[in-house]
Parts: sequence; structure tokens; C-alpha cells
Amino acid sequence: MAITATANLGNSRTHQVFSTAKKCITLFGVIGLITLATVAVLASTGHVSTPFMWIRGVIFPALAPVLLRLAGRATEGDYRAFDRIRTLSTVMPIAVIAVDLIPGICPAWYAVLQGLSALALLPVAVLTRTKAVTAAFPKQ
Repeated sequence: MAITATANLGNSRTHQVFSTAKKCITLFGVIGLITLATVAVLASTGHVSTPFMWIRGVIFPALAPVLLRLAGRATEGDYRAFDRIRTLSTVMPIAVIAVDLIPGICPAWYAVLQGLSALALLPVAVLTRTKAVTAAFPKQ
């Protein structure tokens, strides 16, 4: 259920933030696709690929459209979508990097690509916490 937009939601700065957020989320998805394609190529040429690499490689690109939809709904004034995108863009990079740092869980190249993908969400976490954007969404 969308809330009634406040005057700040029509602010060009707020729309610019969500436009930037969508670009960052798209970058997250593109790097995720590159990672998945790399795993597929390496596996097809006889290199080691683990279920962890495949599963996580599929989840990231699949998650990008969900995040884009949340960002779109937030642009329309949906507080719950705004809160979810803000939370996910904060938690995901931390969780991804923490898991990638576990010794032996994945090759270094994979950890780097996944880390870059997750880091693409950091600007979203920062931008959705700016005063202008948070003022546009009254707490529910």
C-alpha cells in the first residue's frame, strides 16, 4: 500500500537519489551476471566450480530486478519499499564480504567479483539515509 507522498517526495533531489540508486542496483546485477558467466565458462572448461559459487552466482542477478522494483515503488512513495531497499543495501554488502572472507569458501577471483557487486549497493545505503530522502518518508 503506497502512502501519500509528502512535498519532499516531488523534490528533484529525491528523484535524483532514486535514479542513482537504480543505476547502482543495475550495476550490482550486471556484475552478478558477469560472475555467473565466468563460473559457467570455467566449469565448462574443466575448472573447479562449487555449489556455493553456482547458487550465489544465480541469486545475485535474480535479486537485482527485485531491488529495482523496490526502488521504483519507493520512488512512488511506498514507505515499506523504501525501508526494505535501505535495509538490504546496508546488510547485503556486509554479509557478502563477511562470507567471502571465510577461508576456502571460494576462490579469490570469485570473492573479488562478488565483493564488487555488493559494493555497488553501498551508495544506495548512503543515499537512502540522507536527510532529504528520509524526510520524504514519514515513519510508519
